[in-house]
Amino acid sequence: MNKPVKIILIILAALILLTGSFSGGFIVGHFSTLGSLGTGFNLPGGPDLSSPHTTQSGTPADLQTLFAPFWETWTLVHKNYVDQPVDDTKLMQGAIRGMLDSLGDQHTSYMDPSQYAQANASISGEYSGIGAWVDPQGEFLTVVSPMPGSPAEKAGLQPGDQIIKVDGADMTGTPGELVIQKVLGPAGTEVTLTIQREGQDPFDVTVTRARIVVPSVESKMLEGDIAYVKLNSFGEKSAAELKTALTDLLSKNPKGLIFDLRNNPGGLLVSAVDVASLFLPENQVVLYERYGDGKEQSYKTDGSGVATEIPLVVLVNEGSASASEIVAGAIQDYGRGQLVGVTTFGKGSVQNWSELANQQGAVRITIAKWLTPNKRAIHKIGLTPDVTVELTKEDFDAKLDPQLDKAVELLSRP
Repeated sequence: MNKPVKIILIILAALILLTGSFSGGFIVGHFSTLGSLGTGFNLPGGPDLSSPHTTQSGTPADLQTLFAPFWETWTLVHKNYVDQPVDDTKLMQGAIRGMLDSLGDQHTSYMDPSQYAQANASISGEYSGIGAWVDPQGEFLTVVSPMPGSPAEKAGLQPGDQIIKVDGADMTGTPGELVIQKVLGPAGTEVTLTIQREGQDPFDVTVTRARIVVPSVESKMLEGDIAYVKLNSFGEKSAAELKTALTDLLSKNPKGLIFDLRNNPGGLLVSAVDVASLFLPENQVVLYERYGDGKEQSYKTDGSGVATEIPLVVLVNEGSASASEIVAGAIQDYGRGQLVGVTTFGKGSVQNWSELANQQGAVRITIAKWLTPNKRAIHKIGLTPDVTVELTKEDFDAKLDPQLDKAVELLSRP
């Protein structure tokens, strides 16, 4: 049975911290640290926490009726639950998680102090990993594909392997992003992964971490005078590296250009705007951010374009997310080029990380959604290609690429 190869990427490799994004995930947006949710910070639609009549330690007067069932339940648990004493901190943290979960937004979440400390551990040091593309969205962190020549490949990890334990610690219920942090570590150190592989009992694999460098940009000339460039992520230097690659390719006078954004999970918002600027004329809207109060902010190209006229095809797939969708959506809206592949991931929201007071962890809240220049919403929808071409498992195993072949065909037409 032919099934599309779904590859949603986060790299278990050398961690390059992207300023403005959190842990290099599917976030295009902002990272902020608010030392307190007290004086000077008002929750939209909620009580004024700077008012002398309310405190963080008590229920505001205008919310007492609303919160009566909560406090009643709290009292019943403390009075009647069989295993006493209960852990008030865990109850509080569970209440926060439940509140955010009720929003139905997978990108709005809570990290307790321990999880938050783990997630931020990479900020102050250099980390390496096992070299594998992974999917963090399932019940367990799942290997999509080990990188060629990587420690993961040498250790025998295979696509579909689920990481159910790290160094003996059960990962059940642990967010994928945090499992990634546990797998990362200094080059030369070992990590033992307990693997669940289809049709087999769980088994342990010990992998020696290494420094793994994945190039941001890959480029080459294809047969038929077609230029090809692939962008793997949207980091601080991605636009500059892409511009250098494009300048070199264009010096060879190609008759068409393929821009490959497949399996690119996104990154920095500013990088997305800079990359789009390379393909679009100056002062063109790349995206709009729309906030909860209806206000919008636009981001425009800066006039640095070097590939604004050459015939263009953009390759996309289920792993093209966030910043990739911003760029591809703008190119599609302006008719600058055709999208070839399958519907993209559909990550079109902006998150803000806020550290809670007194080292109580942090909450990530979706504060805005972004729209394409034609004000198309992408979140949970994705971009529909102009030409749909699937890459099946059989194609992948046979090292065939019908999506790339279609792009070459389109650009080779008279």
